[in-house]
Amino acid sequence: MPTRPISALRSFIAYEASGGILLMLATIAALIIANSPLADAYFEILDRPIGPLSVLHWVNDVLMAIFFFLVGLEIKREFVDGHLSTWHDRLLPVVAAGCGVAVPALIYLFITRAEPALQRGWAIPTATDIAFALGVLALLGRRVPTSLKLFLTTVAIVDDMVAVAIIALVYTAHLNGLALLAALVMLAVMWGMNKARIAQIWPFILCAVGLWLAIHHSGVHATIAGVLAALMIPLTPSPGAPDASTSTLLRIEHRLNPYVSYAILPLFALANAGVSFSGFSLSALLQPLPLGVLLGLFLGKQLGILSGVWLCVRLKLSAGLTHANWPQIYGVALLCGIGFTMSLFIGGLAFHDPALIQQVKFGVFAGSALSALAGWGLLRVGKPRIVPPTAL
Repeated sequence: MPTRPISALRSFIAYEASGGILLMLATIAALIIANSPLADAYFEILDRPIGPLSVLHWVNDVLMAIFFFLVGLEIKREFVDGHLSTWHDRLLPVVAAGCGVAVPALIYLFITRAEPALQRGWAIPTATDIAFALGVLALLGRRVPTSLKLFLTTVAIVDDMVAVAIIALVYTAHLNGLALLAALVMLAVMWGMNKARIAQIWPFILCAVGLWLAIHHSGVHATIAGVLAALMIPLTPSPGAPDASTSTLLRIEHRLNPYVSYAILPLFALANAGVSFSGFSLSALLQPLPLGVLLGLFLGKQLGILSGVWLCVRLKLSAGLTHANWPQIYGVALLCGIGFTMSLFIGGLAFHDPALIQQVKFGVFAGSALSALAGWGLLRVGKPRIVPPTAL
């Protein structure tokens, strides 16, 4: 039987883990700057135009499209040639991720039920920040078995798929038919190059840029171009040799990983995590919007993911995770409540009022911090017994 292609995924995890630590440092730096005498200069730089876009939009619309491109590459590789390539492999992370999206959304909708204008933000607490979560796991070293790291990664990949669908379907207002037609033409060209097995990278990159421009003018958020372009990149299935040099997708993924982990995500944090805490109080955090985000991330994620795993094991749809016990699985479910990058991103799409975006940031920070501390604490103090969860 051929060895399952895991080394590329482990390489991805390594970059995300170390990049997650850098992401934490960038977040701390942004918070310090936003609450210092440099705050006015910080926000002025973000609003400064460079060509057709402001600095903040260059980061959120252009650089994050590259991040989504990498997400798309990872999704395609895992579904075609990796840990999600069969329905048996997909079942546990798909059910866990599905429950981990539904429960936070329901909690948010319940808390904001009295204010219909806020319900547009229901997707904010549904996301998991894989870089942050793996960064926390990296701090725990060998106390966390590899099976849990792979589980967290695959759940986050499915989570990202749902987030991309939400962005495309929920946060798209007005459509430009001509621009959408141009996007379809670019996709058709990339699909043709894929079928022609063109191995060079540069034609795909040129088409991806054209696709981004078309989607940017179409009314669909431009980051969707990254995922669509990634799905058109050729992948040569290579069981037992997941780093095969013949696979265009893997070559692009390996080259792109360090730039995304060590530059793009930290820049996103630096540009978006700057929250001024002047006027912050417990009562501000208890308003419906930040409270819905906080509880959605902290309670909803852990309840959803843990119940999803429990259901799969209870109904004998899955044997669970090898070399991991239930307290460890609960610890990882807690870490899935770290929604930082994607939650902030979706929050910026859901609301345009600066005051509401500030409330979103309060909720995201509080919920993510509680999830990180609780997950880290449970995994740190818990005994790393090697007991597969076959029953409760």
